[in-house]
Amino acid sequence: MRKSLFSEDEILGILKEADAGLKPKEVCRRHGISQQTFYRWKTQFAGQSSANAKQFHYLEVENRRLKQVVAELSLDNQALRAVLARKNPHRRVSG
Repeated sequence: MRKSLFSEDEILGILKEADAGLKPKEVCRRHGISQQTFYRWKTQFAGQSSANAKQFHYLEVENRRLKQVVAELSLDNQALRAVLARKNPHRRVSG
């Protein structure tokens, strides 16, 4: 997934400008974003504070890291089972 040019704090600031009364079209023009991006951010960050956005981002990164660890361990497990099966062809390896 492509990294955004804007940080979570910047995105929340842009959304606050629109909440303060500026028209979304004007906010988009001022910051050089499309209206589609603005409304996607509005949906994604609705009601979040800066602290919540940072926590959410941290959890996404941690979740991605943990999924990678599980995938690597699964591959290691499969490799070990294959080696064990070759060493003992008459022994059934459950799994």
